Amino acid sequence: MNPLLQDFNTPPFSKIANTDYKPAIEEGIKIAKAEIDAIVNNTEAPTFDNTTVALDFTGEKLNKITSIFFNLNSAETNDEIQKIAQEISPWLSEFRNDITLNEALFNRVKTVFENIPSLELSPEQHMLLDKQYKSFARNGANLNETDKTELRSIDAELSKLSLKFGENVLAETNAFEMHLTDENDLSGLPESVKEAAKEIAISKEKDGWVFTLDYPSYIPFMTYADNRELRKKLAIAAGKKGFQQNEFNNEETVLNIVNLRHKRANLLGYKTHAHFVLEERMAETPEKVLSFSNDLLAKAKPAAKREFDNLATYAKKLDGIAQLQKWDGAYYAEKLKKELFSLDQELLKPYFKLENVIDGVFEIANRLFDLQFEEITSIDKYHEDVKTYNVTDTKGNFVSHFYADFHPRPGKRNGAWMTSYKSQQIKNGVNERPQVSIVCNFTKPTETKPSLLTFNEVTTLFHEFGHALHGMLANTTYNSLSGTSVSWDFVELPSQVLENWCYEKEALELFAKHYETGETIPMEYVEKIKESASFHEGMQTLRQLSFGLLDMSWHSQNPLEIKSVKDFETAAFSETKLYPDVAENCMSTAFSHIFQGGYSAGYYSYKWAEVLDADAFEYFLEEGIFNKEVADKFKNNVLSKGGTEKPMELYKRFRGKEPKPDALLKRAGLLA
Repeated sequence: MNPLLQDFNTPPFSKIANTDYKPAIEEGIKIAKAEIDAIVNNTEAPTFDNTTVALDFTGEKLNKITSIFFNLNSAETNDEIQKIAQEISPWLSEFRNDITLNEALFNRVKTVFENIPSLELSPEQHMLLDKQYKSFARNGANLNETDKTELRSIDAELSKLSLKFGENVLAETNAFEMHLTDENDLSGLPESVKEAAKEIAISKEKDGWVFTLDYPSYIPFMTYADNRELRKKLAIAAGKKGFQQNEFNNEETVLNIVNLRHKRANLLGYKTHAHFVLEERMAETPEKVLSFSNDLLAKAKPAAKREFDNLATYAKKLDGIAQLQKWDGAYYAEKLKKELFSLDQELLKPYFKLENVIDGVFEIANRLFDLQFEEITSIDKYHEDVKTYNVTDTKGNFVSHFYADFHPRPGKRNGAWMTSYKSQQIKNGVNERPQVSIVCNFTKPTETKPSLLTFNEVTTLFHEFGHALHGMLANTTYNSLSGTSVSWDFVELPSQVLENWCYEKEALELFAKHYETGETIPMEYVEKIKESASFHEGMQTLRQLSFGLLDMSWHSQNPLEIKSVKDFETAAFSETKLYPDVAENCMSTAFSHIFQGGYSAGYYSYKWAEVLDADAFEYFLEEGIFNKEVADKFKNNVLSKGGTEKPMELYKRFRGKEPKPDALLKRAGLLA
């Protein structure tokens, strides 16, 4: 029997063979279609229960199967899984269209929607119905048959292109390695970085040291290696992913994606893809996003320019660097930071043993939100590196299952993300609890050292765990409104706000202990972490804004005339450019957030959410970072509510007022 078609609570990873996926997904689609048919063929008049609620509960079996498959395609993939993904993605796209373009089903939904004035709906029920109706209207339900057929074709093609884009980026990442055999080439690198590079070499049956484009290998090399030519080699290799004349080139894929998205938006009656996307976001319009971005740009640019000039002067004074290049930034910034704050990332790492940081984030979640975490071995996992936990509240009630996967592998894409295998919902009076996972790429333990995190990795772990809390603490009736199912520019609030605890003495004392001596991190280091938090914040802000503006350039205009991805990108970066351009490099061809992830016309939301998070954390600072009253308000009005109400209403209920950018500008040192 196919394990994916059995009844299971947590995913039965060890029982699944790759050959199980396609038949299971085919069957899952068949079951979901039968559930839809039952709604359509119901002879009773459409009601909120027999149509709206019934529709929300369809496709559970299919969702369980596809969540397992696509999570593994990101975290533990191989050629076979990627091939299956290419085959099943059009099926799923077609199935989604079968629902949204099902006229009889839409007519039932529309009937209920038009009866809203006579229905006594709670805010959550109202939101469910509103989102459901829009999901049809925004996906072509009001189109004529010819246009519906065209929409299906566009969606099938887009799902293939986005997969191809991601596979090309992964292939390029895995294809490159920098193999060094002369120890002099390692000058400047900390021992832990050398040791990790040696272990990579051993795993590839090579002498010496191997550096790759995986972040735990790439970033330390760019930060510490004295050999400028090798930094250049690595930086150019990273920057030309998808931009080389080989089978993995993504230029045509990028142009095809943006043109199809634009065509799709036009078909649905929207001016551009950005207009389509932003209608359902807090920001509402591209004009508002551009105004928000340009306001921040005006405040950040003078500071960024000053910081860049200082860094260039410093590099010239230190090493006679005539022109600061992209491969010099992290290296000289780290040296300057060390000089200004006597703060060395390597000095901090011994205090951030991965296991201690995990314990710390658990303790903080306990103090704020009454959660308890117990590592368990009773549920299946997809790789031996994965840790699994039972999450309960202080009364012993089960809250969630939690999976954590921390180290890089060849079958795992770069970066860090939160995902889930099952969303929370209340069905037949039972509160079904979620299954939440975070996936990261932190330095692996070596023979002599445990996994020691850089401070940036610590904040990454807290960030993803913030998303996980949003999923775990969900307490809504309908799964489509549960957990992180919120406006995209609101979803980063829980993740980004939790990062703030990494900078606070009271929080750091809980977990930042030297892995050998057990000594708590010296307070002078904590002060330096806080002082240095706004170091180069102008440049960092400019960088984030540049990515958001590039995203909006691709998606807020007609892309038909764009012939060169590189030329278009160069123009989009013109207002935010600090470093000289590198001819061999192009960001768009590996910008997975917007061409494979869900951030198209949404990258601005990182900065948008920073305004929210700085404003929200200011409330904690005013009352105490472990103040239960404030934590309860955040839990009850933000974390548990998912997408049941408009985000601004939820935020105001927590904070008592709308957010202002002042707290962010103050934190970033950008207030004049």
